[in-house]
Amino acid sequence: MGSPFPTSISKVGEGHIVVSPLPSGGNGLETITYQYPLKLISPTPSVHQKSVLVFLLSYGGGLVGGDHINLDVDVRAAALLSVVTQGHTKIFKSASPDIVTSQNLNVRIQDDASLCLLPDPVQPFADSVYIQKQIFTVTPTSTLCFLDWVTQGRTARGENWSFVSWKGCNEVWLAGHSPDAKPRLLVRDTVLLSSPDSVVLGRSLRDAMHQMAVFGTLILRGPKVQRLADFFTTEFAALPRLGARDFRTIEDQAKEDSQLSELERWRARRIRMEREQGILWSAAQVRSCVIVKLGARTVEGGREWVGAMLSKEGSVEEHFGEEALMCVK
Repeated sequence: MGSPFPTSISKVGEGHIVVSPLPSGGNGLETITYQYPLKLISPTPSVHQKSVLVFLLSYGGGLVGGDHINLDVDVRAAALLSVVTQGHTKIFKSASPDIVTSQNLNVRIQDDASLCLLPDPVQPFADSVYIQKQIFTVTPTSTLCFLDWVTQGRTARGENWSFVSWKGCNEVWLAGHSPDAKPRLLVRDTVLLSSPDSVVLGRSLRDAMHQMAVFGTLILRGPKVQRLADFFTTEFAALPRLGARDFRTIEDQAKEDSQLSELERWRARRIRMEREQGILWSAAQVRSCVIVKLGARTVEGGREWVGAMLSKEGSVEEHFGEEALMCVK
């Protein structure tokens, strides 16, 4: 006897999110579907919530060797979506280097729509093999704020960049003016961290990371984060020159600091924090996008730095709400 239920067309690890503006104002979920090992949760929105909030999760808190996730996201015209996580995305060990864990994200952001994706960092365990590809298709008026970062592993168990390999590729494409027009590539950012390749070059991956515990990329594009993009480039330009030294006495420093503006005092405190916590970063403009690269000697130090920069400027909270920042505070 056949099943009375229709045959499912969904596949293992696949998910789909569609967000649209509501007729009464605000934003709402049009579609949210997922299959194991992917899990998606969207809390009931509050009255004053500025964007749809979706938690990107996995059963068991991580991905087992050989798991594959494929997530499609459509942000309809004028809608706003924030995607966060509830902790590090753990990548468990693979039984052999041939067993690859993968995650693919394909996002389409229509006119005047916005996506803020600020997750916790990926945490690859020892002997894991992981590949991810994240593709964002935008229009001239859409907004993208996206953070992608990876940690050294479980330090409590002595892991220090002990995985086999981690490869991440992020692409931003500008949609064509018509359905038949080809999209134009704006950014392709690829990071490959490979223990075997590092050994071939004469040093371990641990040594190649120069005591960094986390490494990440922040990509900003569009009108809602233009002020934030300018903020990063301005702050990067204001960093002290490499090797510069401050020969002022403590008394002179205190006297001159008292005459600084509030922003200049905050900048001085942040630069001291960057020096103390070993935070390195850069910002550059690439085809209408601003790309920020960052590294920190501790995961919490990196999280504190990202949160401080985003909170100080304020655009993310203004447009997406405080919930969008929960993974970087």
